[in-house]
Amino acid sequence: MNESNGFKKLIRAINWYPPYLFSGIKVVDYAPDFRMFKVRLKLTWYNRNLIGTAFGGSLYSMCDPFFMFILLTNLGKEYIVWDKYAHIEFVKPGKGTVFAIFSMTEEEINQVRNIVDEQGKHVFEFPCEVKDAHGNLIARLKKGVYVKKKDLQKPNS
Repeated sequence: MNESNGFKKLIRAINWYPPYLFSGIKVVDYAPDFRMFKVRLKLTWYNRNLIGTAFGGSLYSMCDPFFMFILLTNLGKEYIVWDKYAHIEFVKPGKGTVFAIFSMTEEEINQVRNIVDEQGKHVFEFPCEVKDAHGNLIARLKKGVYVKKKDLQKPNS
């Protein structure tokens, strides 16, 4: 099995990842090309905060890896991709089930590739919104993702 197929299997199995499984977080949909993920956080007794709304750490966790996943699977093994930073703004309390959608077009991925090919590395910022089942904004997030072109001459770039 090549590296890419193994990584894709890992992404498909993310719902069994203990921090997600035990936080009520689930990937409910994704594109076959891994350019889109829809993630749900279902409010339960074990992810509520002291006032009975969604724990902020769970709201952030549901948004954590998906832009990195999109770039890792679509840029290929010639690139290093890391989450660099995040900023979350809590707008309203999460009182029920909430959702977030992460997506990038082929053009956006090609733009990332072109910038990194020219500059060697770059930090890209991607916005995300967490909304409830009625479309009300619960939180805004900005994810900074570091992308670097691997030096294929060195074994551990």
